[in-house]
Amino acid sequence: MSNVTLSIGGRTYRIGCAEGEEGHITRLGETIDRKVSATPGMTGQSEPHMLLYAALLMADELHEAQSGNAAPSPSQAALPDIATPLENLAARLESLAGRLEGTGSTS
Repeated sequence: MSNVTLSIGGRTYRIGCAEGEEGHITRLGETIDRKVSATPGMTGQSEPHMLLYAALLMADELHEAQSGNAAPSPSQAALPDIATPLENLAARLESLAGRLEGTGSTS
């Protein structure tokens, strides 16, 4: 087991991953950070809200690509290879958001 530190929306997260997956997880984190950074009004949002919104944007892009409603961009060309890790990351984010909302903690 290995750990990767991601910076998303100005916040730092330490994520566990399999040995050898560090670069892949880092690139996924960078993709999420770009989504958050490109979305107006995300600065100052709560951590769960920010991450959930980014996950929803990415899930929408995945849905559009799978349904054939959007022309695939170069980054979407590799989408089938990242679909499962992205779904796993989304599940982790939902779990984190649930725990944070349950404890009333904010960042």
